[in-house]
Amino acid sequence: MDDHPMWRDGVARDLTAAGYDVVATTGEGRQAVRIAGAARPDVVVLDLQLPDISGVEVITGLLAAVPGVRVLMLSASGEQQSVLDAVKAGATGYLLKSAGQAEFLDAVERTTAGDTVFTPGLAGLVLGEFRRLATEPAGRDDGVTPKLTERETEVLRLVAKGLSYRQIAERLVLSHRTVQNHVQNTLGKLQLHNRVELTRYAIERGLD
Repeated sequence: MDDHPMWRDGVARDLTAAGYDVVATTGEGRQAVRIAGAARPDVVVLDLQLPDISGVEVITGLLAAVPGVRVLMLSASGEQQSVLDAVKAGATGYLLKSAGQAEFLDAVERTTAGDTVFTPGLAGLVLGEFRRLATEPAGRDDGVTPKLTERETEVLRLVAKGLSYRQIAERLVLSHRTVQNHVQNTLGKLQLHNRVELTRYAIERGLD
């Protein structure tokens, strides 16, 4: 979703050529939320700056319409506040438009698999903000913590360090699919929706 037709069409062509099913494209945020509610996409590629409503508002609307949808931001802005606002709203990745085609397609593949994806340099920014928030009393939850298995806790700790599924699999000598399953089980137990929320949860509890 992008308000520049040439850019939007180019991204759609790249995705189609790579074997993805592009269910819709649009340049307006409100329309995107309506389309997503009907089409139920797995991943939405979204620009931050749109003519009608902000990208952050679109993320909120998308997650309400399609819980669990993964939102990959593709933006010209790498400003700290823009990135943090998008992630806090629920974006699972943030890529700058300066990224090459191969980097973009890799980001889409990883986002589809459930990974969080950030342009180099932005991941540290996001983790740093989560650590800052974790020191604030409001970030603590005194409720009963669901019991995780030893392996789930181990995977959660590595998620909090910002490792990708592939890196976690290599570190623990597990298959990529097994790591995904552990993360999905943990998300279910903790009633969280994506790796961004999971990372924040882990950091708040000192697992990083």
